[in-house]
Amino acid sequence: MLNFNGYKLSWSVLGWLFPLSLKFIHFSCLYKPHCPLFSRPYILFNSMFFSFLSVVVLCDCCNANAAVSEPAPAAEPVESTAAHSDVPEHAPYLLIGGGTASFAAARSIRARDPGARVLIVTEESELPYMRPPLSKELWFSDDPKATETLSFKQWNGKERSIYFQPPSFYVSPTDLAKVENGGVAVLTGRKVVHMDVRENKVKLSDGAEISYEKCLIATGGVPRNLQVIDRAGEEVMKRTTLFRKIEDFRSLEKISREVKSITIIGGGFLGSELACALGRRCKSKHSVIQMFPEKGNMGKVLPEYLSNWTTEKVRKEGVNIIMDAVVKNVSYKNDKLEIKLKDGRLIETDHVVAAVGLEPSVELAKSAGLEVDSDFGGYRVNAELQARSNIWVAGDAACFYDIKLGRRRVEHHDHAVVSGRLAGENMTGASKPYWHQSMFWSDLGPDVGYEAIGIVDSSLPTVGVFAKATAKDTPKAATEQSGTGIRSESETEAVAVTLKAETTAPPPPVQQKEDYGKGVVFYLRDNVVVGIVLWNVFNRMPIARKIIKDGEQHADLNEVAKLFNIHED
Repeated sequence: MLNFNGYKLSWSVLGWLFPLSLKFIHFSCLYKPHCPLFSRPYILFNSMFFSFLSVVVLCDCCNANAAVSEPAPAAEPVESTAAHSDVPEHAPYLLIGGGTASFAAARSIRARDPGARVLIVTEESELPYMRPPLSKELWFSDDPKATETLSFKQWNGKERSIYFQPPSFYVSPTDLAKVENGGVAVLTGRKVVHMDVRENKVKLSDGAEISYEKCLIATGGVPRNLQVIDRAGEEVMKRTTLFRKIEDFRSLEKISREVKSITIIGGGFLGSELACALGRRCKSKHSVIQMFPEKGNMGKVLPEYLSNWTTEKVRKEGVNIIMDAVVKNVSYKNDKLEIKLKDGRLIETDHVVAAVGLEPSVELAKSAGLEVDSDFGGYRVNAELQARSNIWVAGDAACFYDIKLGRRRVEHHDHAVVSGRLAGENMTGASKPYWHQSMFWSDLGPDVGYEAIGIVDSSLPTVGVFAKATAKDTPKAATEQSGTGIRSESETEAVAVTLKAETTAPPPPVQQKEDYGKGVVFYLRDNVVVGIVLWNVFNRMPIARKIIKDGEQHADLNEVAKLFNIHED
């Protein structure tokens, strides 16, 4: 290699230039007679000049090529595997979502495959927990530390934690592949953002990837908000709670001790439960308002007379009820939120809780190639809760086909338990169809509660049979008998037995229009019972489930009501 005024020349380049110069001299000699430029003095000059130019040009090219061939500057460092050291590269059973359905599936998988290695990936920072106490028992606790410990007394006085299992139950994600007998690991604070169904792997929000053999999607949903609040600006959103998670409970509990007024928008299960809880807690301190567009609490679920009775019950808890309320806009003025209704009414409040339903989380549908139901939302699954090969869906996000009631999507605890359990069984090869009629329940404090099953829609024809309640006809008494505050845990395991209907004549029906102590409400479609509400009647759900499963027409539903023994003292 030669260096010529900063240019690096190889011997091969010089070997190419020398013959080129000779060719030029030869060319010049041939044409000398015809061109004065090719006289002898010019031949040597032109030859040398051409050679010099060639050398310069070729040296520039060589220099440029050398620059290209030199190693490129170091690329941006790729995130090392150490940054994902807590993320297993592979999980035989991958469960996306950390709620009730995922936990039920994990237990089911381990029951059928004791050595199974199960990984739960959840966006939340918490281990799997049950949601019902967030709007029920936790608000009635006398323990000032309950907000932090998330332990509470059930209506029967027994202590219980909101978490399904303590941390010691789970194995570390980093140890999942190494533990001898497998186990259940939870990867918290991570979100699955993409699914590669051909390669059987998922990508997390931090870039980590996990391969799987079987996968469950149990992503639940997110609380809906009113569009008028979404568009109202940052100051309004800062003073609005969308209630769903532990952090929402803790935040609202703190707010309830600091503000003078709270307004709950929504008259369904969650809205009415929170209204009762906040009303009882804050009765003498500040005002609690509940507003909804219906004529009464649970107006979309309960028949009108029972909805009216429920509204009066909520009022007695210290809640100011505003019915026929359609929100037009929400604004922030003078340190207050102003809620303007379509009929012109104006309500001032310090804080708003929007309890207007749930939107199923289906963000993975596109990358996974899964179908989303256009009517009910959620991922469409077959009778075995399978969406496609090696992928199942359970809980709020599953839109399944009910052989008795048609395609449905259910957003209740019992459905999460049962669908999660069945999905877990089918992930281990059970191939069972989903036939279970899930139940749900709501408590308006320790004294009034109800359980329901099937399609309970106030637009359907209903038949109600009621009787006078006794001291044992309360949620508190029901938990004392079953030993659990999460009533579906005992109801789900029970089976219908052949009960002897009442043989004695029942007492005359209750005449007072506002005294609905206990009873049964039947919801009809084409004269067939498709839904049942048990009002302050507990531990009878297997009977209701069997009635719906049979799908028969009944000439006299008063006779059917006797199966529930509501006239017993």
